[in-house]
Amino acid sequence: MMWRATKLDKLRWLIVYSTDAILLVSLIGYYDWYVRWEAGVPLPAVVTGAVLLLVFNVLATRPFRVAMRGGSRPMAILAVTGAISLVLAGFGLVWAMPAWLATLAPFVRRRTAVVLSVLSVVAFNLYVGLLGASVLPLIVTQGLLTAISVGGVLANLWLWEVAKEAYEGQEARSRLAVSEERLRFARDLNALLGQSLTDIAARTENASRTLPADAGAAAEEMFAVRDLARQSLREVRSVVQSYRAVDLDEMLASVRAVLEAADVRCTVHAETGTLAPEARTLLAAVVREGATNVLKHSKAERCTITIEDGVLEMSNDGLSGPAGEHMPNGLAGLAQRVRAAGGILEASPTHEGRYLLRAAVPA
Repeated sequence: MMWRATKLDKLRWLIVYSTDAILLVSLIGYYDWYVRWEAGVPLPAVVTGAVLLLVFNVLATRPFRVAMRGGSRPMAILAVTGAISLVLAGFGLVWAMPAWLATLAPFVRRRTAVVLSVLSVVAFNLYVGLLGASVLPLIVTQGLLTAISVGGVLANLWLWEVAKEAYEGQEARSRLAVSEERLRFARDLNALLGQSLTDIAARTENASRTLPADAGAAAEEMFAVRDLARQSLREVRSVVQSYRAVDLDEMLASVRAVLEAADVRCTVHAETGTLAPEARTLLAAVVREGATNVLKHSKAERCTITIEDGVLEMSNDGLSGPAGEHMPNGLAGLAQRVRAAGGILEASPTHEGRYLLRAAVPA
């Protein structure tokens, strides 16, 4: 559905349909054929020209879509539409030629597109001039239509490339933030365990050398190794606990900045001053996991976070696909921690088409 699409998808549709509107300027040709029929042109010739124009209109919408996907040049479509535009130009109809040049423009160099556009205007008006028609109005009309068609298609293609780069940049920035956090945590663990394991290895080696000569001294060294291992375990748990126990206010500010950077409008209303430290830690973990799911598993444009009396509600409008009864794995594990602390954690779609994450902890 339209409301479930990402902003990039919506922009792609807008670009595609606006390009179709530019190309459909050739529809004026139907009225031109009608005027010619009223002026006495035989009906079979009018019908043949209208059918050719219809085939041209249907085929002319495909090349730009191919260009947006980065596909190769659709030679068959360009050849057929080019031949039709030449046939119609032979009857003195100028309307198809600008549209054909616009379909060709994404697959040739910009200079080539400009040269072909100028040559088409010159050649067609020379042909019409030889037939005795007035040239000046045609030059103005064809030149204006060609500039609008070719320039509009090239501008739309450029806009699509810029939009894709911006979208890919946002994704890369989100991945980089996660990678930096993991790297920081890895550095902390490396600094902590590196020295501890070095000490353990040195004492173990010393015990192995002492054992043949003095079993008592070797035993003391092994007791020291045991104590070092226990101390290292306590330090690792402390680091992990500190990693998890992020300040709630800092987490809210960080999550809001990350979501805004990912083009998700984030509104925060939080009363955190009266919360106990354990409650702040749990809610910070819930906010972090909820933001991760918004970025990874939704197509949200808006996200709202409210905290009041120990109740966190985090909702977004990015629900996509069928929603099951089970929470994502990260939230399912976090729900156990919340329940162990005497709280509840729920995540489910709402009747309004939003996804609501709700956590209540003892305040």
